[in-house]
Amino acid sequence: MICSNTEIQYYNPMTLAIQISERGTLTLPKSIRKALGLDHGGLVTAQTQDNGVLLKPSVILPVELYTDQRVNEFDKADAQLARHLKRKQK
Repeated sequence: MICSNTEIQYYNPMTLAIQISERGTLTLPKSIRKALGLDHGGLVTAQTQDNGVLLKPSVILPVELYTDQRVNEFDKADAQLARHLKRKQK
């Protein structure tokens, strides 16, 4: 897990000026990272809004793409399980 935001406690809202580097990077002060539960390598989502940019803690969820062959394997396993459960009900 890259970042856990399940138990973030927002204390007092913080407003800080953060300078943008030549490369376009920002460094979030430790007080903000701590308040949001962000560790080194943690991710945030940047969302543009009418009045600025909103940064929110983020989590990456893996996505698996299945081939038709793999989908058929799942279907076969589901059918086998359905038959097994049907026999158990009798």
